Amino acid sequence: MAFDGYTDQTMSRKAMKAELLDAETELRLAYAWRDQRDEQALHRLITAYMRLAISMASKFRRYGAPMNDLIQEASLGLMKAADKFDPDRGVRFSTYAVWWIKASIQDYVMRNWSMVRTGSTSSQKALFFNLRRVQAKLEREASQRGETLDQHQLRQMVAAEVGVPLHDVEMMEGRLSGSDYSLNATQSSDEDGREWIDALEDDGVQAAEAVEGEHDTGRLRGWLVNAMQSLNARERYIVAERKLKEEGRTLESLGEELGLSKERVRQLEAAAFAKMRKSLEGQSREVRHFLV
Repeated sequence: MAFDGYTDQTMSRKAMKAELLDAETELRLAYAWRDQRDEQALHRLITAYMRLAISMASKFRRYGAPMNDLIQEASLGLMKAADKFDPDRGVRFSTYAVWWIKASIQDYVMRNWSMVRTGSTSSQKALFFNLRRVQAKLEREASQRGETLDQHQLRQMVAAEVGVPLHDVEMMEGRLSGSDYSLNATQSSDEDGREWIDALEDDGVQAAEAVEGEHDTGRLRGWLVNAMQSLNARERYIVAERKLKEEGRTLESLGEELGLSKERVRQLEAAAFAKMRKSLEGQSREVRHFLV
């Protein structure tokens, strides 16, 4: 059932004019859709219970979502219910549909509450939709007993009441405490004021660090070139193939190419590394710092 171009008042009026189904008619329509995929039966079933979907959607207006969007989500939940409804279970369709409609609306509200995902588990949903109500109830009961609850006590009692960990309560309080703000908003009422994004720390590489890194890389590269020159041609080839390529070759493949055993290639590689270390240590005391 599409609602493009309709206002929530128009949809409400259309829903109120829809027929009321008795149990026998409802059952017949449900069987027709389940067994024969009769789209007319589905449309009639959905239309008859749109008043239920709209009524449930109206209960979530306080979360700031447009009523039109809430009704759209409620209708999606209603259609999911119709598709999954099993008339053989002996339950009225309206009773079954309530859960699907409510779940669809809740998912939409939580998705659109903040750019930061608010949560999707059953405990997080329970907190999102019941936190303020439970807090008010506990504070009211404490006031009747002549007690005053601090924030920590209140959070502990909410966690026990809803059956969730304390840190979940603390997290949800933070999520519900305020709405999202644009980083391009100015920090003052002055139009020429600095934007909030200008106050964020740049996590990129700073200029000084980049220059220092390039300098150190250049020195290391020079030391490595000099150390490689202390090797003979075969040793240089083995080191280059084993360590200076993105995917180093195996001892076995090099041995087959050079006509040597795998163990002999390993020995030549170890000897080459020993020569390179000696060459590096002889070049500068600074090398020792890099080798530690």
